[in-house]
Amino acid sequence: MLFNSVDFLIFFPIVVLVYFLVPAKLRCFWLLAASYFFYMCWNVKYILLILASTVVTWVCGRLIFRYGRWKKALLISCLVFNLGILFFFKYFNFFLDTCGKVLGKFGLTLPQGHFDILLPVGISFYTFQALSYTLDVYRGKIEPEKNFFRYALFVSFFPQLVAGPIERSDHLLQQIVRMEKQKLWNYERVTDGLMLMVWGLFQKMVIADRVAILVDTVFDNYFMYGTVALAAGALGFALQIYCDFASYSAIAMGAARVMGFELMENFNTPYFAVSVRDFWRRWHISLSTWFRDYLYIPLGGSRCSRGRKYANLLITFTVSGLWHGAGWNFLVWGMLHGVYQMAGDLTGKLRLNINRCLKTRTGSFSYRMAQTVITFLLVDLAWIFFRADGVRAALEYCARMVVKWDPWSLFNGEIYTLGLERPEFNILLAGILVLFLVDLLRHQKGQSFSGFLAEQCIWFRWGVLLALMWATLVFGIYGIQFSSSQFIYFQF
Repeated sequence: MLFNSVDFLIFFPIVVLVYFLVPAKLRCFWLLAASYFFYMCWNVKYILLILASTVVTWVCGRLIFRYGRWKKALLISCLVFNLGILFFFKYFNFFLDTCGKVLGKFGLTLPQGHFDILLPVGISFYTFQALSYTLDVYRGKIEPEKNFFRYALFVSFFPQLVAGPIERSDHLLQQIVRMEKQKLWNYERVTDGLMLMVWGLFQKMVIADRVAILVDTVFDNYFMYGTVALAAGALGFALQIYCDFASYSAIAMGAARVMGFELMENFNTPYFAVSVRDFWRRWHISLSTWFRDYLYIPLGGSRCSRGRKYANLLITFTVSGLWHGAGWNFLVWGMLHGVYQMAGDLTGKLRLNINRCLKTRTGSFSYRMAQTVITFLLVDLAWIFFRADGVRAALEYCARMVVKWDPWSLFNGEIYTLGLERPEFNILLAGILVLFLVDLLRHQKGQSFSGFLAEQCIWFRWGVLLALMWATLVFGIYGIQFSSSQFIYFQF
């Protein structure tokens, strides 16, 4: 069930209405049933995977707390079980293909080279969320939850179940524990949540799904195009993946807020970042902080030798790349971000000395703008590997973008032959302008879209909301032919 579907338009109001009406003691059971139904709309039998992960992590948490002497063995067992399921469904074929290629170098073959395995939607998200709970119990950060149904709701809460944000037990689970005592109806909270949902649908249907048509056209036929089209495709994918994923997070946060839950922020104007390190403080915050807390810091973090620190960075970002997908292009994407941060650290003193010699005004608008542009270009270069069908395709894409120079394509109308005709392209540009203004407001004032509207006069607030709803209904991308309507991060 997609957020931008008629099914969800029917499902969500029913869930909220019943949630507001049922006795307080039944709220948890109702949301748990709704969350399981929400997931079963994709594949009924895969609900058993969530249930298995939930039972194992809940039981292990209880046992770790009770039998401290066995807590390491219990933790390892829990990690092996959950990561084993994740490995089988997401990485087993990639592992077999890699082994097959290696053995092929020696004239050997595997008896079975590929298995038909359907990847469960959102398996990486709910697996990491469940594991964070077990790890927090192991570290003594929290006490285990005694009520199984509350914990099950924490793992499967439907707004953020299949694409995050990846919540922590000391944040979302504590809200679920207090759920029976909270006041349900709050006009400001409900309208704030609905504003976020409207904004998310605008980002998804007007911007992300529209630019996806251009991106798919270019990346699927990159060998036919020159610099301008390829650059447009790369820039378009940077926009697509941001709007696609940020829209899901906005809708998830809005839906949760309507029911009285606060989910963590997942994006904070990432393309205004002034360095790659700053980018990762702003992009997919729930995942980057997860890897920081449960992988990078346990490996030694930055409190070690420089060589060990760089090794920790490379390991963390390589694993992050692998988390996103079972392919060498995802590994390269992750490693690139690790290399970027290593290069930034290694050249820090050199850049500082150059700025001193040149008396550069590092606090000026022009300097920060240059930092932002350079950071965006580095991030966008890495996105090519993320989107391409493989490492070779990504390298060929980059090579053609350099050698097939065709600046005249900017003026001969070729840009309107990339899947979007002139009217559609102009709608996209208008959507990008709206997105830029909203992100600029957030970057400069620290205000979210819904927070800004909440401070305005009622005629302005509702005028903006109605305009966004009208734009989404009129200019949103609909139809079976646009398969991009599925959120990108569902596959992870």
